[in-house]
Amino acid sequence: MKLLLLNFIAEAKPMAVDDYVGFTFFVGCMAMMAASAFFFLSMNSFDKKWRVSILVSGLITFIAAVHYFYMRDYWAAFEDSPTFFRYVDWVLTVPLMCVEFYLILRVAGAKKSLMWKLIFWSVVMLVTGYFGEAIHTTGAGPALWGLASGIAYFIIAYMIWFGEAKKLAEAAGGHVLTAHKALCWFVLVGWAIYPLGYMAGTEGWYDGLSSLGLNMDVIYNIGDAVNKIGFGLVVYNLAVNASKNKVEA
Repeated sequence: MKLLLLNFIAEAKPMAVDDYVGFTFFVGCMAMMAASAFFFLSMNSFDKKWRVSILVSGLITFIAAVHYFYMRDYWAAFEDSPTFFRYVDWVLTVPLMCVEFYLILRVAGAKKSLMWKLIFWSVVMLVTGYFGEAIHTTGAGPALWGLASGIAYFIIAYMIWFGEAKKLAEAAGGHVLTAHKALCWFVLVGWAIYPLGYMAGTEGWYDGLSSLGLNMDVIYNIGDAVNKIGFGLVVYNLAVNASKNKVEA
């Protein structure tokens, strides 16, 4: 094991002091790992009905940490955007983030159909985004596929802000409603970070964003840290408050 570690260190490419993109990959990897440890180790502190939610929060950041480890090394080796690894990460973690809505709303009678709808539209959002960013990368392709991805995003936003999910959250009330609203704001504001990255990295009338010094990978890395860790902390806070109220009662 010691020999393998020494070989890895010897073969590792040093990070340039001005490589701010590589720095965000490194910080993202460590932040996701730390968040995963925090969520996993805190699971047994809560009632069973909240443990699955905390487990999913840990899985989201753990999956991201593993992919960030590979993305960091890919960037170090090629100094190119690890688009494939990133979308593999997203197609696993973003649906899990949608699952969190269902899990916290089960107390109000949420049905699995709500979960599957959110998962479906999240996959559509990601697949169409990948087509525009990695396959149809010239002409009108990025804009058209980006539009399709945006439509799927707005369907998700509508469902949680005005649709079935909102009604369930209002029926639950209390800490569940507060947590639901917080997650909704993450989707509305936090997820809005990603279109900026998409526009900075794909061809179109909007690609002037890159000339402003906005790097696609930096934007994506910031978005991932804010949203994935933030989602988990909202769920953790809900579990803490729910458990505290039960003890006080």
